[in-house]
Amino acid sequence: MENRFAVIGNPIGHSLSPIIHQRFAEQMGFMLDYEKIHVDDIEFEQTVFDFFHQGGKGLNITLPFKERAFSMADIHTPRCEQAKAANTLWMDNGLLHADTTDGVGLIRDLSRHVTLKDKRILILGAGGASRGIIGPLLDANIATLVLANRTESRAKALQRDFPDIKCSALDALTTGYDVIINATSASLTNDAFPLSPSLLTPTTYCYDLVYNIHKPTPFLSWARQHGCAASDGLGMLVEQASEAFFMWHAVMPRSISDVILDLRRV
Repeated sequence: MENRFAVIGNPIGHSLSPIIHQRFAEQMGFMLDYEKIHVDDIEFEQTVFDFFHQGGKGLNITLPFKERAFSMADIHTPRCEQAKAANTLWMDNGLLHADTTDGVGLIRDLSRHVTLKDKRILILGAGGASRGIIGPLLDANIATLVLANRTESRAKALQRDFPDIKCSALDALTTGYDVIINATSASLTNDAFPLSPSLLTPTTYCYDLVYNIHKPTPFLSWARQHGCAASDGLGMLVEQASEAFFMWHAVMPRSISDVILDLRRV
């Protein structure tokens, strides 16, 4: 099919991206083919090259390949260059272009729930998912941004690209935060969250970049068990998808909120 798009990752079976892009295309009155591609670690780059060689128009990239997608690209948008991670690829004039729409997607959705100005924010995880959201969060006039990871050395490596953030090992966290964002893959594997309640205040808002339309993620369950308001990343997924849709088609979907509501009913 001429309008062929896909999302690539591992795992990928849970992805709602095909439904989202189909809904966007229906809103705009055109057809596209959007699929899910599961790829093993050693096959990622070759699979991307094959996709575009066979006429594919655009790829979304999910865990754990966002940093590798960035390294593959010939041309990066400024926000992608800042993040050094990519979730959106397309080919133009024989050159592979890369963007990251995660940050703008997070800000749009998170702003529905909480005002970010002057907030103390904690991000859990130092992988590609974190890279895509740090810059936009720093631009939102927050008070402080702390990045915590099981391996503190990886967090410090990320700090070299974002010197305005602070770093910590997970087991060294003690202070309460206004917003806690889970950017680890633990919710995908249903791993428990052995976090201290001392990270929470009576008004802490918890946000999981991972989504599950059938039940709360482990991170959301932990937050709600301790009386905190919390939401998953479904809204962010749709918002970042709308930005990728715009990059590929030069038009924004008409109604993003309708797609979010529809997916909650799936």
